[in-house]
Amino acid sequence: MTDVRPEHAPRSLATRLLDLVERTGNRLPDPAALFLLLMLSVWGLSWLLSGVEFEAINPTTGEPIRIVNLLAGDSLTAFMANMYKVFMAFAPLGVVLTAMLGLGVAEHTGYINAALRRMLSVTPKSLLTPALVAVAVLSHVAVDAGYVLVIPLGGVIFYAAGRHPLAGIAAAFCGVSGGFSATLLVPSSLDPLLASFTQEAGRIIDPALVVNPLNNWIFTTVSSALIIAIGWFVTDRIIEPRLARTMVDGDTKDLPKMEPLTAGERRGLLWATLSMLAALALFALSLWPETSPWRAPADTPAVLAGGNTLLVAQAPVMQSIVALIFILFLIPGVVYGYVAGTVKTHRDVIAAMTKAMGGMAYYIVIAFFIAQFLAGFNGSGLGTLMAVEGADLLKALGLPMWLTLIGLIAMTGIVNLFIGSASAKWALLAPIMVPLMMQLGVSPDLTQAAYRVGDSMTTIITPLMPYFPLIVVFCQRYVKAAGIGTLASLMLPYSVALSLLWTLLLLAFWGLGIPLGIGARYDYVPA
Repeated sequence: MTDVRPEHAPRSLATRLLDLVERTGNRLPDPAALFLLLMLSVWGLSWLLSGVEFEAINPTTGEPIRIVNLLAGDSLTAFMANMYKVFMAFAPLGVVLTAMLGLGVAEHTGYINAALRRMLSVTPKSLLTPALVAVAVLSHVAVDAGYVLVIPLGGVIFYAAGRHPLAGIAAAFCGVSGGFSATLLVPSSLDPLLASFTQEAGRIIDPALVVNPLNNWIFTTVSSALIIAIGWFVTDRIIEPRLARTMVDGDTKDLPKMEPLTAGERRGLLWATLSMLAALALFALSLWPETSPWRAPADTPAVLAGGNTLLVAQAPVMQSIVALIFILFLIPGVVYGYVAGTVKTHRDVIAAMTKAMGGMAYYIVIAFFIAQFLAGFNGSGLGTLMAVEGADLLKALGLPMWLTLIGLIAMTGIVNLFIGSASAKWALLAPIMVPLMMQLGVSPDLTQAAYRVGDSMTTIITPLMPYFPLIVVFCQRYVKAAGIGTLASLMLPYSVALSLLWTLLLLAFWGLGIPLGIGARYDYVPA
């Protein structure tokens, strides 16, 4: 990748602002040190506020919120006793490492290399960006798998196509995380998961309330088209031109080159793809029977509320997504290696897994500090206090309904800067916002839709999102100097576009009365 722009070419105001964001962000400490400093800051803030009597009520307990002093003796001893448990329980770590074992084999043996080169040979370059964003949005079916599967492949695909790899990572990140609440026709396990929290929160006001798991399905499906359009325009018109000045200086010797497939590669690709299709066919057959052990029991609350036994979060198949990724990449990776001759013995397969884990060493270090910070932040009660005080402020303002919805989206976006998990955040916010909005005559379905917009639009710019440091690592594979500021500056245009256009889309749905989903409504009228 060469610098194609004149060294002294004039730059627009937007470009200079993004460069400023990048320089400022890259001056931040290393992500591991940053999370250590944030953890210490939370400790100090918890000590400062622990003696304050707050009037805000915790909606879960019904008691006034009290901040736990993390510097108290019992808190510090509990921190020491639970340090390794907190680290081992950090969910993104297991997701990343397990998936990378299978992906590492598929990459090391050359299967991903050959498959991408074949795909690129038949995909028009002009449609590469929307195709990548669409796949990223579709990856939500597998919940967090897109972070470890689609985003790194975005960089590989763009690099192999002769485009800047960081643009591919940014486009994929936009679809996976910026459009996390969008669904490309196929519902994800997030739908029944959020609906279950919404229903329980709504029953604080209406004990008979039932929320359909697909209550936002029409809105999120239409949203996917918006996400693809935003990702396409911002990547091709804003991000890639700006990256023309950024040299690729990382280690790219193992990445695909756009060379014709050899006879051995074609044969290996054929048998590997057939093995994957055979595995998928057998898996589909195991899903088909109504008595399949992959399905959730019929008496599961989400199923009783109308959810599909395969798609609710409690279904074993939904809980096995990461393991399925591992297996469905391991099988074709091994088959390709033996047929194409890149694997001689089982030791080569183990070596591929070892190499993949070696590449994750930096992320493992960062994950340790992220886990400790999040445990302290959540355990102190500071997150609950932020959410409750924000909701009370929104209610006190007495704004028109459309401004109230914008306020709800904005508040969610702000909280999203600190709490990355969509389910954990809604578990915290739903008992506050759903009853509040019901008291204002707003249905839980509309409140949940507003939450989903706010939950997605700022995730891609906050270093506190658990997967953000991992994306920085992906960027550093191509650009050694890439840091937090680099990624934040790349994603800021996407975040701005998502915030404005996705909010307008929800307001258009509400203003025109377009159904949000199955069994959904806009107004709440007490029984």
